[in-house]
Amino acid sequence: MRGFPPKTSTESMSKLSARSLRSLQLLRQPASALSVAHFSQVATKNIYKFKPLTTNSVNVLFNGKWVRFYSTDLPEHVKVTLPALSPTMEMGTIVSWAKKEGEQIQEGDLLCEIETDKATMGFETPEEGYLAKILLPEGSKDVPIGKLLCIIVENEADVAPFKDFSASDSAAPAAPKPSAPAPAAAPTPAPSTPSFTPPTAAVSPTSAASAPPASGDRVKASPYAKKLAAEHGVPLSQLSGSGPGGRLIASDILNAAQSGGPAPPAHAAASISPASSPSAATGGAPQHASYQDIPLSNMRKTIAKRLSESKSTIPHYYLTSEIVVDDLLKIREKLNQIVAAESGKDEKPHKISINDFIIKASALACLRVPEANSFFMDSFIRQNNQVDVSVAVSTDKGLLTPIVFDADSKGILQISKEVQALAAKARDGKLQPQEFQGGTFSVSNLGMFGSVDHFSAIINPPQSCILAIGGASKKLLPSEDGHRQVTTVKVTLSCDHRVVDGAIGAVWLKHFKSFLEKPHTMLL
Repeated sequence: MRGFPPKTSTESMSKLSARSLRSLQLLRQPASALSVAHFSQVATKNIYKFKPLTTNSVNVLFNGKWVRFYSTDLPEHVKVTLPALSPTMEMGTIVSWAKKEGEQIQEGDLLCEIETDKATMGFETPEEGYLAKILLPEGSKDVPIGKLLCIIVENEADVAPFKDFSASDSAAPAAPKPSAPAPAAAPTPAPSTPSFTPPTAAVSPTSAASAPPASGDRVKASPYAKKLAAEHGVPLSQLSGSGPGGRLIASDILNAAQSGGPAPPAHAAASISPASSPSAATGGAPQHASYQDIPLSNMRKTIAKRLSESKSTIPHYYLTSEIVVDDLLKIREKLNQIVAAESGKDEKPHKISINDFIIKASALACLRVPEANSFFMDSFIRQNNQVDVSVAVSTDKGLLTPIVFDADSKGILQISKEVQALAAKARDGKLQPQEFQGGTFSVSNLGMFGSVDHFSAIINPPQSCILAIGGASKKLLPSEDGHRQVTTVKVTLSCDHRVVDGAIGAVWLKHFKSFLEKPHTMLL
């Protein structure tokens, strides 16, 4: 539009409320469609106030000046778009709506629940007023960030005009990618990196065999890329490398594997008859097999991606130690008695667990051995000054790791209360991103199941270590009187060999074991 103001930096938002900046992008406007393409691009970076002039015009407050635009006749309203609820979130799923169309809402009310790549989180109402229109119903999947969620109006009388409002009427569509060209009548497939050309079904075994690579041709790929290609079944000859001189690197293989990988080789494709193709599509399942395909949630996709990358890119090694916890159990019992005595008659006494001592001992051991509290950052190693322990919590939707911040400086009781509160929020899907994103060291405990003696856990990058806790067991140990029965727990420390050498990991375990076997030393 002629005279439309240029883009501004996000610094212009610094005076806006923290809630608005954190939770969403808003457009307050009395129009359903502003015919300014440039405006929709800027709208995702700025929050504008709109003031109606007439039934078909609107004033926009831009850098302290009112600029007039013309639009269709709709009452003043707020457009709420899907926010980025985590740094890695690209899309979300609308799990449920807590409010109905026409219902009055207050700022801070639970508006809806959104499943991100990390968790299912409640999205609070950014404005007070009335919910005029829901644009994305429950169950909407793979909704991109910036997609219009709903319309909020100030007055109840303004709800009715939005009865037939649709997302196509909106002036604030999902923020377009700057490099995305307008669609043409005959779109040309855009090349991706890595790219591959799957063989067509019409290729016969004879023709496929008659076109081998020239004897002088050689696929350029790093040794690690070749290893990944073999593990994921990705043909190197069908990929284009993004490294120097077209060399294939690890990221090319991982991207191809995550996108489904190239089709089977031509000779293999030609040998599959139409009658056998359904079996191939189902992973070779017998013709009369009974099974159920379960769609992946966003969280499960993220877990699969991150852990696969961790195992394939981090050189893990494992150290196991058996720890006698008799003294720890005695102190735990005494502390629980003290806590129960100080609790009110109608108050359920808090119970301290062995895991609370483990978190504290882990944090103190990290202070003694800072290498275990470090990040591998490709070109350098970052040693963290604070110890934030990520605690693995199993939920019905996947694994979450809420964080006990500054665990080294907190008491056992405080750690215990925080862990219980965070675990409850994780299982209820109410964890906020800042409560589970980050952490400098991880603890995973499967001992409470009673069936796990010991196990090895996968490192949570960019962290360098994770401690796996098995179940407690009774055993006989030699003593001056012959033998004595003790309670032991096996723990396994998974280390990133790029950061923590074997001897360093052993020293960390030595400190950790000492803290648990002599728990009073954690008070020093």
